[in-house]
Amino acid sequence: MKIIITGSTGMVGEGVLLECLENDNVTSVLSISRKPSGITHPRLKELLVDDFIKINEYSDQLSGFDACFYCAGISSVGMTEEKYQHITYDTTISFAGTLLKINPDLTFIFVSGASTDSTGEGKIMWARIKGKTENALGKMAFKAQYNFRPGLMKPEKSQVHLKGINKYIGLLYPLLGLFYTGSTTKKIGRAMIQAVKTGFPKITLEAADIKKLSEQVQ
Repeated sequence: MKIIITGSTGMVGEGVLLECLENDNVTSVLSISRKPSGITHPRLKELLVDDFIKINEYSDQLSGFDACFYCAGISSVGMTEEKYQHITYDTTISFAGTLLKINPDLTFIFVSGASTDSTGEGKIMWARIKGKTENALGKMAFKAQYNFRPGLMKPEKSQVHLKGINKYIGLLYPLLGLFYTGSTTKKIGRAMIQAVKTGFPKITLEAADIKKLSEQVQ
């Protein structure tokens, strides 16, 4: 399968990218990001885009793909609702719409978050906007569309794009894992690949679903 990945310079996206480059089910990867991933591989191509809203300007490079793993995102901490909605909702939906026009048989996987508000109307800003984004994607005519809500995540030792507490999560993971369902970022990538390959009965996958899917035989 041929995969588009966004957000490969973030913790989740980098881990997903590493899994895709090692997984025999994936023949090629196009990383779309604002900055280079720093990874070189014969199956990897990179497309640097300053503004994802303008992804239609690169349409000639976006055809022939089987899936998009949309891992791009940002924390809502310190952000206004208007700006967070523009990045999380407006940009994602615009990007997805462009890909759908070019690849009508595409599977689109959106990295959401645990405790996302599926009603899209709750009081918590980030959860409400993530839920609104999930709902809008679910109405688009993709071959399949999934929302991944990973809980506790552990980066691989080889990952370099780690910020803030993510730099230390590997040390805290054994303790936090006693209380929360967790997964490594590469296993999240493995679950995404498996979802494209075999499907999954749920559109929205919580941490336990992601773990279950990642453990299926590849």
